[in-house]
Amino acid sequence: MFRLAHISDVHLGPLPALTFLELFSKRITGFVNWHRNRRRHLFTNTLDIVLDDIERQNPDHLAITGDLVNLASSLEIAAVKRWLPEAGTPENVSVVPGNHDAYVRGAYEKSTRAWYPYMRGDAGPDEWQEDRHVFPYLRVRGQVAIIGCSTAVATPPFSASGYFGSQQAREAVNMLRAAGEAGLFRVVLIHHPPIRGATSFHKRMIGIRRFAATISTGGAELVLHGHTHLNTVNWLPGQTKPVPVVGIASASQGPGGHKPPAGYNLFSISGAPGNWTIERERYALTDDGLALTLAETTRL
Repeated sequence: MFRLAHISDVHLGPLPALTFLELFSKRITGFVNWHRNRRRHLFTNTLDIVLDDIERQNPDHLAITGDLVNLASSLEIAAVKRWLPEAGTPENVSVVPGNHDAYVRGAYEKSTRAWYPYMRGDAGPDEWQEDRHVFPYLRVRGQVAIIGCSTAVATPPFSASGYFGSQQAREAVNMLRAAGEAGLFRVVLIHHPPIRGATSFHKRMIGIRRFAATISTGGAELVLHGHTHLNTVNWLPGQTKPVPVVGIASASQGPGGHKPPAGYNLFSISGAPGNWTIERERYALTDDGLALTLAETTRL
């Protein structure tokens, strides 16, 4: 059996002091939003409690599906680089970026470079290379193939959309097919929910139909995403049966907000090709914000 933990939307805080030039961009809207809304409900100690509980569970691997920062400043990106070893080693943690990690022009390249060891595919170069696209990547861990995809792109103010393009789709199909032929359980990581209507128009994923075709053509057993800060289970058509598409609340969301409190999913994967079993345990922050408790158990 392989046990896979999943968190998303880390939004590592607190927000650092930014220069005037850094704020003279889309960041000013995010800066205002942070101080009006997010600051009251996103707490670093909540993230620590989540990670401590995951460590107690001792899963085989941890997936993090984006939005590790808030405004993608250089200080934030460096802080996440220092924080990631607390989550685990690059061998045991897989990351894909979110829209906040590509908040303004140039941020995507900076965050990808800084966090590359956690986004490096098994066949990728040891060091990050300029002008080389990282996604999709393929990592094989035990009986599980992890395919990391990116929807992270810089967007105008008041937009948080993502994009899944044709080149990434073609390469992802090839990876999924190869993993399926090797008899592996295939997990796809992506930030934006690939489900029509899952978010408002300005936060949607552009390329939803293309992603759905990627899954039905290449084959997959599980899709994990973030972005919505909600605990959700949806389905996409697969090659032989529907594929579960699972979202999770923000890993830093404290109690008392309008979104569900922080938590994580723990998937227990067993079986063999054509007869895989997925048991999902969802853990959520307690009302006092001091611990996590088992909130839901489902078989997918």
